[in-house]
Formats: sequence, C-alpha cells, structure tokens
Amino acid sequence: MKLFEKYIVKNYLKNFFVIFLALDLFYVGVDLLTNYNNIPDSANLQILYALFQGMNAVNYVLPLSVVFGMIVTYFSMIKSNELICMYASSISKKALVRPFFITSLVLTLFYIGLNCTEFAYAYEYSANLKKYNRISTSSEDLFLKHDNQYIYFKKLDPLKQIAYDVTIFEVDNVDLTKIIRASVASFIQNHWMLENVSIIHKPRITSLNDNGYRTEHVDKLQTMQDFKPKIMDNVYQSEYTLSITDGIDALRFFDTQGVNTSKIKATLFYQLFFPLFAPFLIVVLYYKAPVMGRYFNMAVIASSFAFSTLVVWSGLFLLSRLASNGVIFAEIAIILPIIILFLIALYFYSKR
Repeated sequence: MKLFEKYIVKNYLKNFFVIFLALDLFYVGVDLLTNYNNIPDSANLQILYALFQGMNAVNYVLPLSVVFGMIVTYFSMIKSNELICMYASSISKKALVRPFFITSLVLTLFYIGLNCTEFAYAYEYSANLKKYNRISTSSEDLFLKHDNQYIYFKKLDPLKQIAYDVTIFEVDNVDLTKIIRASVASFIQNHWMLENVSIIHKPRITSLNDNGYRTEHVDKLQTMQDFKPKIMDNVYQSEYTLSITDGIDALRFFDTQGVNTSKIKATLFYQLFFPLFAPFLIVVLYYKAPVMGRYFNMAVIASSFAFSTLVVWSGLFLLSRLASNGVIFAEIAIILPIIILFLIALYFYSKR
C-alpha cells in the first residue's frame, strides 16, 4: 500500500468510527429514554437491553457512517489543501478514490458477514427483554406443514431448540394414516428427536382380514429433517428477521412446500445487497465533489451530500419494506436499485 493510500485509509477509518459510535450511542440513548418505563428493573438486564439495541442500531447507522466518513474525510482534505497537493503530485482521481471504495467495501462485507450469525436476532432479543424480561420467548400453538406431515406444537422454544406436546399427522393424499404424539422434542444435528412417543396407526381397510387400529410406543423417534426451530418460529410468527444462513435454509426448505417465500426472500436480499449501496454511492459522490474550496461554499456542498445520502438510504429502505410486505418483487425493489447505482458508479470511474 502506498503512502497516500495509508494516509487516506487511516483518516477515513478514524472519521468513520467517530461518526459510527456517535450515531449508535445516540440511537441507544434515545431508545432508553423512550422505553425507560418498559425495560426490566434489573441492572444486568438493562445492560443487556442496551447492548442488543446497540447491535440493532448497526443495521441503520453503519451504512450511513460509511458514507458520512468519506464525506468528512474528503472535505477535510480539501480544507487543508491536501487533496490539491496530491493532484499536483500526479496522483489521479482513480488512485484517490480506490482507498475510499475498498475500505468501505471491506466494512460493508464485514457487516454482511455479521448478519450470518446470531447478530441478526439482536432486535428480537431486546424486544423479548422488554416484554418478557428474558432473552428467549416461547411460541405457542404452532400448526405447520412439512411434506406429507401436519405438525402441531403446543409450545416451542427456538433458542433452546425444544418443543413440548408435539402431534404429527401423517397423510397419504387426503387419507390420514398415522398420528404421532410426543411429550418433548429436541432439534439435534438437523433433525427432530421425539421422546416418549405414541404412534397411532390408522389402517386402510379393504377387507375383513386386514389389520385394524393399533397403537405403538417407542422411547425415541427421529423425524423432520432440516426443519429448524428458528425458521419455524420467525417465518410463521412474522415478527422478526432471519439471519442470512437461516434465510437461505428457509428458502431451500419451503421451496417444495408450497409456502409463500416473498418475505423471506425480501429479508435475505435486504441483508445481502442493501448495504452495498454505501460503497457505490461513495464513488458517485467522490466524482461529483469539487477539487478545491476556493470557488465553492464547502458547508453547503457537504450538507447537500449528506442530505443526498439520507435520501438514497431512505428511498432504498422504503423499497425494501414494500418488498417485505409483498407490494413489490424483492428483485425489483432491492436488487435492481443496487445494480443501477453500481452501473452509475462504474460509469463515473471509467469515464471521468
């Protein structure tokens, strides 16, 4: 890495982290003041709630901080005449924009990687703390379909991956063939392990010699491969989001189940592609920014850049919410605007 690139990256990261921490703490502070009467009285739970809300705030403030950090760094370089000195040293615009773009892209990809983990459920955990004074909450009376099975869960704890009072109805076309009941079921190694199982076999009688009704009892029974508790809870409750890995698993799983996956697809596309607007927008703003401040009002231009960033972010966010509600296809609402912004950035980079 060249000396000027190290200098730009260092200043950009410094400004980014200052802006990011300020916005994140501001979000948490406002939320604590707003929900002070609703959060738990325990100091430990209050700290956990603030931590989860801080993690949830990353979804909103990190893409903005990536762009704002570039704006502050660029205009500070203009103010100190560092930018014009770099141009006078025969450093091209393309060479100067690359440190901004690569650094912002790395930060964005790191954030996307976080959404592959339990980080994506930070809002759910904070909401559970506020409502139930605990991180995990149980869903009750779930009725689901899996292949030729209709499954009823009296109670499901997705965090512990345990279900209680499970009843499975197996059908052949429209004919009920088997009823499986279990007191407890645990999700182990991508399948459900039922305990204390009672199986009622309903025969298909075609003659007087056929076997009739019979009941079977087994200690354990393995069933429902890849039917993850988190997928079951979040998709059917429609309250929170899914991590990227769980979203991919949900799309694969429900693809053959005849279930509407538009909300899952919108959530997955939002987490994968929405943050990429920040690096592409940085390139566009860089080429639209002035080289020196002698003939321009830097405060007005910097404010207009910040306002443009907020307009782009809010517009893309609105489209993603419309896609999540099924109003617009996720491919059109989320992927298409990012592709258009990428092509605009590529045009500026290659032609200017």
